[in-house]
Order: sequence, then structure tokens, then C-alpha cells
Amino acid sequence: MRSPRPTLRLRLTLFNGVLLVGALSAFVLLAWLLVTDALRPAEQLAPGTVVVLTDGRQLDAAVWQDQIADQASGELLAKSLVALIAISAVGVLGAYAVVGRALRPLQQVTSIARRLGEQTLDQRIRYAGAGDEVAELAATFDGMLDRLSTAFEAQKRFVANASHELRTPLAVMRTEIDVTMGDDTADLAEYRRMATVVRDASQRANGLVDALLVLASSEAQSGRRLVRKVPSDLSDGVCAALSAMQGETRRLKLDVRTALDSAMVTGDPSLLDRLAGNLIENAVRYNHLHGRLWARTGSHGSHVYLLVGNSGFEVEQADVPGLFEPFRRGGRERTGAKGSGLGLSIVRAVADAHGGTVSAVAQPGGGLEVTVTLPAADDVPGPPGEQAGPRAVRAG
Repeated sequence: MRSPRPTLRLRLTLFNGVLLVGALSAFVLLAWLLVTDALRPAEQLAPGTVVVLTDGRQLDAAVWQDQIADQASGELLAKSLVALIAISAVGVLGAYAVVGRALRPLQQVTSIARRLGEQTLDQRIRYAGAGDEVAELAATFDGMLDRLSTAFEAQKRFVANASHELRTPLAVMRTEIDVTMGDDTADLAEYRRMATVVRDASQRANGLVDALLVLASSEAQSGRRLVRKVPSDLSDGVCAALSAMQGETRRLKLDVRTALDSAMVTGDPSLLDRLAGNLIENAVRYNHLHGRLWARTGSHGSHVYLLVGNSGFEVEQADVPGLFEPFRRGGRERTGAKGSGLGLSIVRAVADAHGGTVSAVAQPGGGLEVTVTLPAADDVPGPPGEQAGPRAVRAG
């Protein structure tokens, strides 16, 4: 047979009972000593003193004193023992009730934790008692459930949007193939057109899968040691990204201005290049004809920064935080739009993985300016004979 658990309520009650009984016992002992000492005044009388009682008997003062002391001590001990038992019983029962009431929120925490699941994350303790440690624990638990609920909802939304983004190119490919294969009059030109549509759709799906893998890899390394940690210069990633997007910047006739000072960090070069590449790609993709693009790198104290800004469509500052959520644009769902919708999400994940931060500010008249701040590399020497300095490029 399983023995009862030594619950916290039982242990606190027993501890309170031991303290109470011990204190009462000490009090009874003190009272007994005081009373016993007070009932011995005959020691101050001369030897042989006789006490005459009311019934006419004569007793030696010392004998009479011993009788009185023994009688009083017996009555005191008997009544004190009864009082000790009664007070201890009331105290223990009261402590059991009070401790049970105080620990009730803990029982609610345990009960809710046992019932928690994906469908029951809306349950809360909502403790309304005194603002003590138990109330703090209950509030902390409710806050944890709020964060878990938000994370689950974000995960559901992410999976739904990712599924939609993947379903769109797959549906396009299947539709094109079914329509073309079902057309008996389709010629070679029609099959070539179908192949082109299928290729473009497959490239979009492949790009989305690649972006999802980068995002997952970046988030997996956030808050822990990076898999690779080598010195890297953020300005090199910006130059490579601008070179890759040169054709698009020329097509849009963008005014590109850069001021690229050395910005040495220690981290994963491939992730840092993707961070810079995503910022430059977004700055070009969401720009307009004859727009502007600017990029700056440098260091400030123990940190380095990468700033990329662009002109473009207007963005409300209140919608800026939503830009860093997967598949969202300006705080709204952006499934089906051009691109994977994971650019700034990857930027934030890479920055987190390297112990940095990212922020964005909406520009007056349209556009966005994004700033990434990362810890600077420690004692990273430059190439022999190379003098560090800014690199400025203007392309139109």
C-alpha cells in the first residue's frame, strides 16, 4: 500500500505544530518554576516555626509549605496540560486550514498544468488574493501561458502561411500541366510555354524552401553558441549583395549611395552574408523607378552596425514590427505576394543568433530604414598593409 505523500501543506502544518507545542511547553515550564518559587516563603522564617490552621491543627511551616506547593504545582500542571492540548489542537487545525488556503493557487497551477494542451491554452489562474509570493507565482504562470499561447498562434499562422505559399506554385504547375496535357491540339510552342511556367513556379517553391531552411537554422542557433564563428566584415556582404542586384538597380534606375567602413564581427559568414543580402534585396524589391537606396556600415564602441534604407511605398510606423513576422507585409498577411515573405524574419533571426538587435524606422514619404547592431569582433587584425577606411559607391 502506498504511503501518503509528505505534501507541503502537511509539512508546514507539522512544522507550525512543533513550534506551537514547543513554545507552549516552555511557557508552562516557566509558569511552573515561577509559581513553585513563589510558594516557598517559609524559608525566610526561623526554624521550628509552627503554622496554626483554621481547623486548629498545628503544622511545621516547612511541612505546610511543601503541601501547598505540591498541591498548587499539580493543579497548575494538570490545567496547563489541558490548555496546551486544546491550544495546540486549535493551532494545528487553524494552521492546516490557513496553509491550505494559501497554497490553493499552487493547486490551481498544478491542475491547470495537468490539463494544458494545444486546445486549453486559454485557461488562467487569475489569482485575486493578497499581493504575496503566491500571487507573484500565479501571475508569472499566467504570463507564461500568455506567451505560450502567442507562440502557438504564431506557429499555426506560420505553418498555414507556409503551406499556402508552397501550395500556390504547386497549384500553378499542376494546373498548367493538366491544361496542356488535356489539350489535344497543343503544339511545341504551347509545351514550351508550359515548361517556362512550371520552371518559374518551381524556382519560387525552391526559393521558399531555401528561405525556410535558413530561417530554421538561424532560429536554432539563437541564444546558444554558433556552429561557425570566424571573423567577417559586414561591408563585404553589402558589396556582394549590391553586385548581385546590380542588374535590378540599373533597371529601376536607383540612386545607390554607400558609406562602408570596416565592421568586423565574429560569426557565421554565410548567415551574415544572407543578412546583408536580404536587406539589400528588400531595399531593391520594394523600391520604385528612380528611387533611392543607401547603405552604411561602421563601428561604435563595442558594437558594429549595418544600416540599409530605401525609398518606396509608404509604411505606417505602427506596422513596422509586423514586417519582421514571417509572411507579413506592413502588418498584413502577404501570402501570394512577390518573394518568400521571410526576408526580414531571417534578418532578425540571424541578428538574434549573433547576439545583436535589429530595428526599423518608416521614412517620411515612403520607404524603410533598417539598422542591425552586432557585437564587434575582439582584436581582429586587418590585412597587412591595408589601411581601413570608408568605401563609397554611387550607382545610378
